[in-house]
Amino acid sequence: MTLNFSSSSAPYSESLLVHFCRAEQLRAEAVQLPSRDLNRRQLCDLEALLNRAFYPLSGFLCRDDYEHVVQEMRLADGKIWPLPVCLDVEEAFAAKLKPGDRVALNDGEGFLLAVLTVGEIWQPDKQAEAKAVYGTTEADRHPGVQALFTQVKDWYIGGTLEGLTLPIHYDFRELRLTPAETGRRFMQQGWRRVLGFHTKEYLHCAHREMVLAAARKAGGAIFLQPAVGLDHPGSREHYTHVHCYQEVVRQFPANMIQLGIIPLAERHAGPREALWHALIRKNYGCSHFMVAADHGDPFADTDEELFYPLGEAQRLVASLAPETGIEMVPERAMGYAEERASYVYLDEVADETVRNITSKELKRRLEWGLEIPEWFSFPGVVAELRRSFPPRSKQGFTVFMTGLSGSGKSTIAKVLMVRFMEMRDRPVTLLDGDIVRKNLSSELTFSKEHRNLNITRIGYVASEITKNGGIALCAPIAPYEESRQENRRLISRYGGYIEVHVATPLEVCEHRDRKGLYAKARAGLVKGVTGISDPYIPPSHPEIVIDTSKMTPAEAVQEIFLYLAEQGYIQ
Repeated sequence: MTLNFSSSSAPYSESLLVHFCRAEQLRAEAVQLPSRDLNRRQLCDLEALLNRAFYPLSGFLCRDDYEHVVQEMRLADGKIWPLPVCLDVEEAFAAKLKPGDRVALNDGEGFLLAVLTVGEIWQPDKQAEAKAVYGTTEADRHPGVQALFTQVKDWYIGGTLEGLTLPIHYDFRELRLTPAETGRRFMQQGWRRVLGFHTKEYLHCAHREMVLAAARKAGGAIFLQPAVGLDHPGSREHYTHVHCYQEVVRQFPANMIQLGIIPLAERHAGPREALWHALIRKNYGCSHFMVAADHGDPFADTDEELFYPLGEAQRLVASLAPETGIEMVPERAMGYAEERASYVYLDEVADETVRNITSKELKRRLEWGLEIPEWFSFPGVVAELRRSFPPRSKQGFTVFMTGLSGSGKSTIAKVLMVRFMEMRDRPVTLLDGDIVRKNLSSELTFSKEHRNLNITRIGYVASEITKNGGIALCAPIAPYEESRQENRRLISRYGGYIEVHVATPLEVCEHRDRKGLYAKARAGLVKGVTGISDPYIPPSHPEIVIDTSKMTPAEAVQEIFLYLAEQGYIQ
């Protein structure tokens, strides 16, 4: 296939950002307009609309375009566009608007970014959208569907945009290139054929060889553009990722590669996602785009079974290349062949022994301070990873104790705190359930929603302690699995998470009843007491189970210490 790529085919000469004189008029007008503070997903979409990464879109899709995109992967005028991009809002906000109204769009701090002229307002059929875009309506099987049903609001707004400024970023500004900037750089360097490479994973030696081989075959330079954006601005891993990409770029031949980062709210829509990524890279000036066999799959690079057929993403992007103008280059994984002391394509290996280290094994080696061989990764990348992911003995961690009132959680937590304080190798913080209720959650009731909110607040504080190398000891009742699992997901990103189920039987807890809660609950004087009138859902997979009717607090603490030593958190 031959594609005639030239700089004139890219849309970087256009912009949805207005002249500064018009911007002043819009700021004055916005004072009187209804306003909307956008979340991080919406800010990613807005930035890509304003800087033309989402060309040919000139704003959020109106209903006709939306329905064509959902059903046909095309806009109403026939242009290819695979994923809906609409502004989602609550019904109460939508009810205040009508076509022709104007809305001020702000960042999370209320800073004005753009003004939207409303074209249409409607309530979409999310079931139909999920089935067409993701191939399923089962939220428990697909994280993209789950996000659509639980995070995306129920009403959509479409309309055109006038941008005042792009969302403000303070990190890696030199890498946050717009399509206009990459187009100019490619022209200045004489790059007429450019291979775009989308990633969100850490890159190592085999990735370098794979990308180099693909670029040489395509006869082009390389645009490495990792996706960032939805992580919390304080996420350590975001900075580690980008520093590692910078180290990898240094290993390529000079003047052959350009690094940029793109704030992109990924949908995990499989083949549609891959086509979307290809169109975006075309808008950045690429002539070729590398597509993995599992590109866009929500379970790519995990141990779980892929959701979409292997290779389907490559087939879709390749089939539409004559129309999109960007050629699909298949991503072919490589490994290290010891006999040849070189890297080989895994799909060409017969009987040779090919060495590789999985992401799971790399994490284990980092956690235990083990060697990472030079054939696998570059010294600079390894140094960055070790800086951000120290061995377990130097990490922060959280011990999260859950159980009924009177089970012994608080006593165990207090003994643990004393033991850790005696060790003096990490700062220790005790987050007891009663103390947190009094100081952080005094306005909350004991409804299920508020109980879960209280636990996730504790989890957030514990994650900050863990992230900064401390020990968080949490001892709430935490009766529901969903909030406990949310805490596990959050805290495990920054260090250790050890869930301890203090499984003391209810009759023993009632017998102790130091606070008199159970007696009052049995007498009908109070409601919402866990174990009596409210349920307690035991943890599904706790690291440790303790019954204080069969052991003393000191013995329970010793069991926890033995587990921490076995797992490498203490020496």
